[in-house]
Parts: sequence; C-alpha cells; structure tokens
Amino acid sequence: MLVFIDESGDSGLKIDKGSSRYFTIGMVVFGDNEEAVACDQRIQLLKKEIGWSNKSEFHFKRNSNKIRDIFLRAIVPYNFFYYGMVINKDPKKLWGDGFNNKESFYKYTCGLIFENAKEKLINATVVIDESGSLDFKNKLGKYLRNKANQEERIIKKVKMQKSESNNLLQLADYVASSISRSILNKKKKSDEFRRIISHREIFVQVWPRE
Repeated sequence: MLVFIDESGDSGLKIDKGSSRYFTIGMVVFGDNEEAVACDQRIQLLKKEIGWSNKSEFHFKRNSNKIRDIFLRAIVPYNFFYYGMVINKDPKKLWGDGFNNKESFYKYTCGLIFENAKEKLINATVVIDESGSLDFKNKLGKYLRNKANQEERIIKKVKMQKSESNNLLQLADYVASSISRSILNKKKKSDEFRRIISHREIFVQVWPRE
C-alpha cells in the first residue's frame, strides 16, 4: 500500500500578516502498487502529450485551469482514493499546545488525517513532500509511526521526496489544492476540480467547523 501526502496553504498562524486562512493536507492512497505505477506512467506520458519536458512538474497553483482539468481527467480512471484534512486557522477557534509553532502544527494535522484514514491503511509506505530540516523530517516520521501504530501497524515506512521528481506527490498536490479551492469558495466554479475526482473521495474533514 502506498500513501502520498502534500499540502495546500501554509502552517503559519499569523493570518493578519499573510498566512493562509486554511491549511489543507491531501492524502492519496493506492491499495495496489501496480495501479500506482500505472498512474505514475500516465502522468509522465501526459507531460509529453501537452508538450512539456520529462522533468516538468504538475503544480496546481502554477498551472492554468485548462491544465488542471486535463490532469485530473487523465488520472481519475485509476484506482486510488483520498482523504483531506482542512484546518481553519481562525485564532478565535484554534488553540492548544499542538498549534504553538509551524512544525508541531504540521505534525498535529498529519496525525489527524492518519486517524481518519487508519481503518483503510495497513503496512503503508508513506511518501511526504519534502520540507523542513532533516531533523524535522526524522521527527515527523517517528511521530507518525508512533501516532498511527498504537493499536496495529498501519505505517511501515515514512519517506520524504521532492514533488518535482515524484508524479504521485504531484497528484497529492492536486488533491489538496482541489479540496482547498472548494473550501475557500471565493473563485468562480470553485468546486469544479474537486467534482471531477469526487468519486475517489472517502472523507474530508474541516476543523474546527465555522
């Protein structure tokens, strides 16, 4: 089982100084490794079809609506499912030790999404978009294994990779961003991209609720 995680927004808490109002984590899960390979190959082929180089990266925020639509329609036939965790960073609603700094905030949010998904996961290899220091990556891996494996082993390994070199992390970016855009609901047809992949959605939690 393969799990890919990426985020949309930022983990900063100073909304009045430019931090995003919401922080969203997307979790893409492939129960079958061969299906993951097939999806990865389809994304790589899509780059060629649209005239991009092999090393180009699909990135929701930087891509046009046309590319977003093409990408999601190319990957949606593959057998994966996804979860989302959206944190509403309204300072009037969000408090506690887990939100004291960016690293603890990120770890806490990852813990929440794994708690929601644990019934579907077993011996999963988890790949997370590379960020932060090496020390933080090690701490995050240890935190997730301890958090998720209290009752049974749902995480086998946690790896950090750069999204630019991992097509399935690019898929996780698209999932997180599609969820985030639908929650923000500020742009025309804000839920159009999430609708394309809606039948792959297991559960998206917004917390705290507004």
